[in-house]
Amino acid sequence: MSSLHRKLSQVLTVWSWKRRVDVFLHSGAGLHLRTFCTSTSEPDPIQVHKRKLFLWFSHLPQEEKQFGGYFSPETMHVDPLIVERKAEERAGQLSSPLQTQTLSSPSVSVEQLFESTEAWDEGRGLNVLLYGAVGTGKSTVVRKLVLDWCTGTSLTHFKLLVPFSCEDLSQLSKVASLRDLVSRKYLHLKKHPLLSGEGNQAKNVLFLFNGMEKMKLDFRIGSTELCSDPNEPLPPDVVVVNLLRKYLLPEASVLVTTRLSAMDRIPQKYVSRYAQICGFNDPDRQRAYFTSRLLQQSGETARDHEAQALIELLYLNLQRESQLAAACFLPSYCWLTCATLHFLHFTDAKAPIRTLTGIYTSFLRLNFGGEVLGTGTGTNVPIQGHNNSLMLYVVRTVGKMAFDGVTYKRTSFSEKELEQWIGGKTKTDEELRQLAMFRTDVLDFFLAPCVESGKHLPEALSENDERQYVFAVPAMQEYLAALYVVLGENKSALEKLSKRVSVAIGQAGEDVNALFSILSKFIPLRIFAVFNLLKLFPKLYEKISSRNKGSIARTMAAEMFRTEDSYNEDVLDQVEQSLLGVHGPQPQQHSEGQPFELYPIFMGGLLHYGNRVLLQQLGCSIQSTTVVQITRALRKHLVREINKPQPPEEMMDLLVLLYEFQNPRLTAEVLAAMRTIRLTNIRMTSLKCFVLSSVLSCTPASYHLEELDLSSCLLTHDLLQTLWPAFRHTHNLKLCDNPLLDSGVCTLLEALPKNQSLKHLSLMHTGLGDQGALELAQRLQQHTGLQELSVAYNNIGDNAALALVDACREHPNIHTVHLYLNPLSDVGKQSLYVRGVPRSHGGSGRRVKVLASVTEGADISEDWHPILRVIRENASSWDRQRVQQQLKVFLRDLEWGRQQQQSLWKRLHFHRVEKGVRQTLQMLEKDTPPTGHSK
Repeated sequence: MSSLHRKLSQVLTVWSWKRRVDVFLHSGAGLHLRTFCTSTSEPDPIQVHKRKLFLWFSHLPQEEKQFGGYFSPETMHVDPLIVERKAEERAGQLSSPLQTQTLSSPSVSVEQLFESTEAWDEGRGLNVLLYGAVGTGKSTVVRKLVLDWCTGTSLTHFKLLVPFSCEDLSQLSKVASLRDLVSRKYLHLKKHPLLSGEGNQAKNVLFLFNGMEKMKLDFRIGSTELCSDPNEPLPPDVVVVNLLRKYLLPEASVLVTTRLSAMDRIPQKYVSRYAQICGFNDPDRQRAYFTSRLLQQSGETARDHEAQALIELLYLNLQRESQLAAACFLPSYCWLTCATLHFLHFTDAKAPIRTLTGIYTSFLRLNFGGEVLGTGTGTNVPIQGHNNSLMLYVVRTVGKMAFDGVTYKRTSFSEKELEQWIGGKTKTDEELRQLAMFRTDVLDFFLAPCVESGKHLPEALSENDERQYVFAVPAMQEYLAALYVVLGENKSALEKLSKRVSVAIGQAGEDVNALFSILSKFIPLRIFAVFNLLKLFPKLYEKISSRNKGSIARTMAAEMFRTEDSYNEDVLDQVEQSLLGVHGPQPQQHSEGQPFELYPIFMGGLLHYGNRVLLQQLGCSIQSTTVVQITRALRKHLVREINKPQPPEEMMDLLVLLYEFQNPRLTAEVLAAMRTIRLTNIRMTSLKCFVLSSVLSCTPASYHLEELDLSSCLLTHDLLQTLWPAFRHTHNLKLCDNPLLDSGVCTLLEALPKNQSLKHLSLMHTGLGDQGALELAQRLQQHTGLQELSVAYNNIGDNAALALVDACREHPNIHTVHLYLNPLSDVGKQSLYVRGVPRSHGGSGRRVKVLASVTEGADISEDWHPILRVIRENASSWDRQRVQQQLKVFLRDLEWGRQQQQSLWKRLHFHRVEKGVRQTLQMLEKDTPPTGHSK
């Protein structure tokens, strides 16, 4: 009775609670009702699955974030070419885009591959094998496929999509059933009826196994037992095999992605369809990819215009069937091209620190992160037992060939040379299997047929002709060569022996017997005493190793300052030209053969901690002790070299090296020995300005350059903002021949008060007008250390010039103002000369030398010679007509002044000056470079 009472009491309590809730819901908005009802019902596991999958697969790798936050995986995706292959032609690779060939099958989508076929039994799901070489876009296709299913835009006839990473499955050591594998990855799908195996519910399920080459699948009945129960625990590879056999959930469909070398691990009878991902086979797909990354809706009109111009130049280069077109056949190289151009053109102070070395290291991590070189089929030992870092194998083979090419200034290699470098010393069956996998999957990723050598050869090469191969992008050869050196793979035989012995001794410890056994493998014990050996070999190895690290530093310095490369384009311009091509006159090349100026810069960049961390993930370790030894030796060599006069291009390359190194201490110590930075005629970009500012920011506040020369660098208002930190560290700042205009000069004046050590400022030929001159006059008092100011060859009129001279006269230290080649009247020039003379009463009593013409009234200016020298040095790059007009004004002033002279000596002096002006004028009229021309 009491039990019944308790139950009745509970029912009444629940009824009372529900009634109160109903009253609350009816008194509120409908939103509360919907929320309450949703919270009391069980969420649909499929919808939960879609939501979580979408969030997971929408996550972009860190490398993608460098492009900014203006795009998502949906907007940036461009479908690569996918071609269905027949079973008999599945091993045939699509030929290079440079050898046009009609495709045997039309392009298909992944969704079309799951359309039912008559050849496949009714009631059984399809097994689709999607294969492709490294870099063709397999992972990207998988990501887009999953996202489209989650949003309901693709594969809608499958109610459930279950993606697996074969790399994850290969790491599982415990047995597990299919349902356990699913619930372990996706807890919300635990005990889902679609996976129960009852009826034909599994026809609505699609399993996706990405990277099948990471697993060892054995379809032999004797090795892999049959199983049709999704609840029976089995090793993961056995579960996958039974799914593909259609013994386990036969109604389910399976999509497998793999590399070329692993295609035959699944017997042909278990594959419904083969499809090959062939990358971007035409310039239009490549252009669409470039547009998705470079032309983002950032809201910045100027940036969008620049991005559009880059895309057009890229497209023109691709249409010319350039080497870049061959490389961009792989979507991965399209990514590298976009990342490099984004780095070159859109780097600014607001962006995170990026380096060219970091881009290439990230590129390799994206494509080879976690990749290993297994044994493949034909062995009973699990692949993980034979794993070697695939990237390390690349360095020891392709990197060695790259290093040889850099050493002997070669960029192309014949097929025989490839045979020699790639596997020339292969002996064992294991090594042969690894080599076969490497050649099938990886070699074409780094090397491509040379376009230039193939354009003029017939389709069938003669016996004496050999196709030449080059690196897909030129910089990759220099990167791999640098990595080969920095990893110490080019060490001498003596060093290798010493290292082995040193390591062996360290491992032996105090076990004398073990020590004797180990030493006997290397040298006869009778030659040395045991105790001497214990001391000798570690020291010997340390000495040889130290010499090797010093050799790396010497190589970096020697390659940086090669005389034959001194007057080539700076290295960043060379990188851009390799991507966009050369439009217009070809740049003058002073060195013989291919310059490898990125090679030492990459060596420096690889020593940065961030790059070493990424390389560690690739199985390539650079020890901290190695970095310390190389850095210590490099500092000495760089200091020795920079004390010599360097051309502007070499100076820019040195700044890039220091920037790539990302070592503030080393940078500060190297710059401490540098007193002048001359970058005259360097085409400064936002990146180069950022590099200069970043490098100079590493120095202490007390550091100052004697001169920072940025003349003729195409500096603009926007670039000056990036250069603000650089302006704090100089006594003499030259910004001549830059289109700064009044806005740029105002920007400059905002930065200069932070530099109280500035003594000389040259704004000659910068487009400065009256407004800029008046602004300069108002702010001169903020720069108390300024002694000389040049605003020659601008657009300053009489009134603004007078105001500027008055401000200079009130300044405590300015003694000279250059105003020649400005549109000044004769009265204005005379007034300027008078204003420069100190007043007899009041004022500071200082005299300011005003250089407005070769004459000062009826007399010759004592500074006529410097004025003519400046004109001669710059006449070829200035507006000739305007300079000629100004020289004619000088002649008129000289003729009038000579007529006013009574002294024969003074008249002769006027004749002498006139002669110099006429010679300069004649040189301009003949359009020949004047004597002393330095540009």
